[in-house]
Amino acid sequence: MIIKKIKAWRIRDSRGEPTIEVMVKSDNGKFYASAPSGASKGKKEVMAFPKEGVQKSVDFVNKILRKELYGYKINKFDDLNKIEKIIEKYDKTENFSNIGGNVVVALEYALLRALAKGQVWSFLNTNAKQLPRPLGNCIGGGMHVTGGEKTDFQEFLLLSLNATDIAIAIYANYKIWKLVGKELGKPKKTDEGAWAPNLSTEKILDILNKVAKKVSEELKFEIKVGIDMAASHLFNGKQYVYKNKRLSKKEQIKYVIGLINKYNLVYVEDPLEEDDMKGFAEITKAVKNKCLITGDDLVCTNPKILKNAIKSKAINALIVKPNQIGSLIKVKEVIELCKKNHINTIISHRSGETMDTMISHLAVGFNIPIIKTGIYGKEREIKLIELQNIEKQIK
Repeated sequence: MIIKKIKAWRIRDSRGEPTIEVMVKSDNGKFYASAPSGASKGKKEVMAFPKEGVQKSVDFVNKILRKELYGYKINKFDDLNKIEKIIEKYDKTENFSNIGGNVVVALEYALLRALAKGQVWSFLNTNAKQLPRPLGNCIGGGMHVTGGEKTDFQEFLLLSLNATDIAIAIYANYKIWKLVGKELGKPKKTDEGAWAPNLSTEKILDILNKVAKKVSEELKFEIKVGIDMAASHLFNGKQYVYKNKRLSKKEQIKYVIGLINKYNLVYVEDPLEEDDMKGFAEITKAVKNKCLITGDDLVCTNPKILKNAIKSKAINALIVKPNQIGSLIKVKEVIELCKKNHINTIISHRSGETMDTMISHLAVGFNIPIIKTGIYGKEREIKLIELQNIEKQIK
């Protein structure tokens, strides 16, 4: 494939914040892609945009990469490494502080679409058969709610691993979301479309387990509950600060294990602050395979940090967010490292999302078992719809 033209511009994400969209024109046609941004960010992730803002990233594409990549030829996924080497000439920083990691993500998404003529999942894996199961954000708080009273934890989630197909799993999450909203009196929503009541953790888990059990019995497969604690935002350097209590590191570990056991949680993300690798390992060892102890801020899709997490036996599951690392080559490396070391992968949206569906294709193409992309809202639903389209093509 020969690159004939590249152009970038600003768009708004689902939170109304500016982000970047890129168009690549090649001998395969025109293809577009955009990059999301998170409200809740780990300190180890690359900068989405430089401090000067999105326009500097847009100008970098339109004034520099447009000329650098004109007539450039790429034929396979690993050729993206050549693109990254070119970009490296202009930003040698570890965290993309000069140009922003979102430039690379949007550009590589568009290039990959062009290479695959839109069929990215089959371009990555012609024998793909497995569709991921959706991890849906039903109730939320934390950094996803601005102002007013909110829940201590960032997300209360739904997951049905043994659903017979993707459509029924999506339906199950939506049905529970709707029933829970009715029970809560339809409170305001988070920026990911989850309900945002001002209730205790225990009350929320009681409601979710009750409704999930009812829908599980009706649909004849098990729908489990999980949480994203985003514990770095609760940690003040010494203690975990909740609305009605303060816990030491030791007490936090005990509290997390207690919640898993009491509410049969199948998924817990970031239960401790992002530097406590040792504490993560304690929780993972205690719960064994009963629950996915998932690192997000802990690793930030960084292969170097992941190697330390593997060595420490800190996690048994990992969140994969391409724009945390700003490189699809490193995303692939992270996924392969996880598979080799029996760590489950969960590809994830961000709170500030766009209408781009690339994570759906990457989930299928890289054989990722779980996709975290919300339940409600057009930017979330389009990714789920794309998975159903892919399933039809596979069948």
